[in-house]
Amino acid sequence: MSDSHGHHHHGPGGHSHAPADFGRAFAIGTALNIGFVAIEGAAGLITGSVALLADAGHNLSDVLGLLIAWGGSELAKRPPSERFTYGLRGSSILAAIANGLVLMVAVGMITLEAIQRFADPPPIPGVTVMVVAGIGILVNGATAMLFARGRKGDVNIRGAYLHMAADAAVSAGVVIAGALILFTGARWIDPLVSLVIVAVILWSTWGLLRESVAMALSAVPREIDPAKVRALLEGQQGVARVHDLHIWPMSTTEAALTAHLVMPGGHPGDEFLVRMQQALAHDHGIEHVTLQIEISEDIPCLLHDENCV
Repeated sequence: MSDSHGHHHHGPGGHSHAPADFGRAFAIGTALNIGFVAIEGAAGLITGSVALLADAGHNLSDVLGLLIAWGGSELAKRPPSERFTYGLRGSSILAAIANGLVLMVAVGMITLEAIQRFADPPPIPGVTVMVVAGIGILVNGATAMLFARGRKGDVNIRGAYLHMAADAAVSAGVVIAGALILFTGARWIDPLVSLVIVAVILWSTWGLLRESVAMALSAVPREIDPAKVRALLEGQQGVARVHDLHIWPMSTTEAALTAHLVMPGGHPGDEFLVRMQQALAHDHGIEHVTLQIEISEDIPCLLHDENCV
């Protein structure tokens, strides 16, 4: 039996890491949103608008989200050590879970307040609501553009971009609520809009939380098809069987693979291993590959007794 651990290979089709200058984008985006949260929260308290407070709560969760994602991104850059042999790459997964939990708490608080306001909605100055939410469109839109350049190359940057773009759309909804209140005088529109905002947050949060928990449980990343990976390995000359194939996320941007290749004809050599590393990185975005070559077909699977998968 021969155990071969390939070197990390970053193929052109694999996951790419966010450039260092996105740290500046995180800093600017966080500063912009902190300033806006302060303005919108104060306006919501002064005017009694639960829609503004709901949007301020949403934007506050975005600030926390940016900080958590930023922190996770920085921790993930830590080099490996004797105890943490992969470094702290998993920090980005923990950050995503924390983000989801923070958002769920915010959803509960906003929903409770909105339901209470339906019973006795206070008077709301529509013009003030429209102006403040209009500022939110500009702030969230500008923050989204900070991440626009990297949204195609990194899933974390793309998530930040889409999240802030969605926030701009939510602020647009608050503007619409302010206009409707201004022209109709219907106070119940404010808590109704806040519940719509809650629905938007809940929809995005549930997807984030579900995916991040799956990653924490070492599920195969969504963008990787394990059947195609297996077909690639089984299709190599000399490979009689593939077993103990495992694919899991090391972070929110990197994946790892281990597999046992049964090759009765003998060890194929280092060139074969390098070629497989390149193919897996280029075709499937799997950069960390460990392949174990087995000559005998009688070696049992480690985790699967029957089907040996």
